[in-house]
Amino acid sequence: MTYCVGMVLDEGLLFMSDTRTNAGLDNVSTFKKMHVFDVPGERNITLMTAGNLATTQAVISLLEERTKAPEDRNPSILSVPSIFQAAVLVAETLKEVVNAHSGAGLNAEATFGATIILGGQVAGGPPRLFLIYPEGNFIEAGGDTPFFQIGETKYGRPILVRAYNAAMTFEAAMKLMLVSFDSTLKANLSVGLPFDYHFYKADSLCSGKTGRIDGENPYFLSISEGWGDALKTALDSLPDFTA
Repeated sequence: MTYCVGMVLDEGLLFMSDTRTNAGLDNVSTFKKMHVFDVPGERNITLMTAGNLATTQAVISLLEERTKAPEDRNPSILSVPSIFQAAVLVAETLKEVVNAHSGAGLNAEATFGATIILGGQVAGGPPRLFLIYPEGNFIEAGGDTPFFQIGETKYGRPILVRAYNAAMTFEAAMKLMLVSFDSTLKANLSVGLPFDYHFYKADSLCSGKTGRIDGENPYFLSISEGWGDALKTALDSLPDFTA
């Protein structure tokens, strides 16, 4: 399984993904699920993937190969004129890969399915964030839906819904993200450290603050322990049930 979040802030776009993949409890691996396509001063596009690993790797490989030798039929993600067109291109590539396996066996479309979060900015347009489905359609983040989750979404969603604020600083948003990821990590063994993050600052047109947070990261450990203690304190402060 996977957990990835893309979030729209007034300052820009924040992305975070876990790195665990598994095919059963005894076959756990670490794979990067965040990929950045960057032309400094001209565009910066971040993709995060969830679903069948062979499918997502094929999509990323095709996108990377087509940056080296773009064609009219297969344009490059580094040449499309807008983030919307980048979303169209990635959606078509994902659909192409899924359809290539659609006859491989029973329920093959579900087996080979994947979802992708895409966000970034191309010069001349604003920062935008999209959620792309395996069928090739997609939706865009907006005021009513300012963040997207893919993968194991249910455990980390409540804190995002309650505490998100578009005016948050990058530092405050990272704190919120890590609480969401910590909640998911503790509830589901198929999501795991390390976590990759990328903060794209609006109108910078280049990669921003990036990094990887592992299980020994002092700040993450303080967030994890502090959030657990805060929940216990909040629970104790609530009135006990009376029949």
